[in-house]
Amino acid sequence: MSTKIIAFFNNKGGVGKTSLVYHLAWMYQNLGLRVVAADLDPQANLTAAFLDEERLEQIWLENGQTTTVFGCVQPLLKGIGDIDNPHLEYVQETESSRQLSLSSELNSLALLVGDLALSGFEDELSAQWPNCLGGGGQERAFRVISAFWRILQKAAVNHNANVILMDLGPNLGAINRAALIAADYVVVPLAPDLFSLQGLRNLGPTLRTWRQEWQERLAKTSSLGKKGLGSDLQLPQGTMQPVGYVVLQHSVRLDRVVKAYERWIARIPTVYQEVVLNQPSANQVSIKNDPNCLALLKNYQSLMPMAQEAHKPMFYLKPADGAIGAHTKAVKNVYGDFEKLAYKIAEQTQVEIL
Repeated sequence: MSTKIIAFFNNKGGVGKTSLVYHLAWMYQNLGLRVVAADLDPQANLTAAFLDEERLEQIWLENGQTTTVFGCVQPLLKGIGDIDNPHLEYVQETESSRQLSLSSELNSLALLVGDLALSGFEDELSAQWPNCLGGGGQERAFRVISAFWRILQKAAVNHNANVILMDLGPNLGAINRAALIAADYVVVPLAPDLFSLQGLRNLGPTLRTWRQEWQERLAKTSSLGKKGLGSDLQLPQGTMQPVGYVVLQHSVRLDRVVKAYERWIARIPTVYQEVVLNQPSANQVSIKNDPNCLALLKNYQSLMPMAQEAHKPMFYLKPADGAIGAHTKAVKNVYGDFEKLAYKIAEQTQVEIL
């Protein structure tokens, strides 16, 4: 039985997607789950959020990419084998500081390390996509396209994970197509602006197209004859079911959304319903009453740079990190916001919180 994969994706950048994945990974760990946070964005921002510069230098420069997600697919690229066994970085929070651990038994939060070199896998994924439909090298094509899913499932088995959270880059390229085919569920982070809504309009039809095309390719596996794809090759179902959206970084004045953003927020429920879910939206639904809205998260202002400096999530900030005075209450509020969001996503994706 495979571990559920939840992708966080919008083809519009700058909506706080990586920060969302980072904080939810810590929150699920805090709620008792064993989590794999997977960085499949070639910009590797999630990896930079978890690891300090010294560790990044060791991984990217000294280890020769053997401990990154790109290292896992290199045997496929070189034509010398299948995916390599994934390396995981284990991160734990103590009272005094954030620490790295070499043991999965000591910590329930693991990172599948990203790599800027992952962009070099894009061309191969593009080339192998049509080959899944038949002709020579069909089995290799399926191995390449399913590589991310199989790497993630190996990582989940190694970590005994309850859930996998996947961070993706803001584009509709071949890397994200392969990554989303690996996903069971998709959460859409949004900002209340025109660009984010336009990204949403692109995202909905693209998800449906990729889902349909992958189902066509799965149907072609029968053309491989009695030998099939080989007993060692399992393939993702490519469900990539949208479970809702999260609106981030909206400005608030006296607990009311600034008027400049009100009209964009008002449009989100209808656009999501019609474009992503492909369902008619007869009535104007308020975002506060929209079942597809997983959360409206405030702009936490000075807490975010403070957390980035301390290399920890905002809700773990302490007086020693500068969270004093009014910040103390704000930290508690952030914890409550992300706890509610974590439970809501878990409910929608059937992930059981222990």
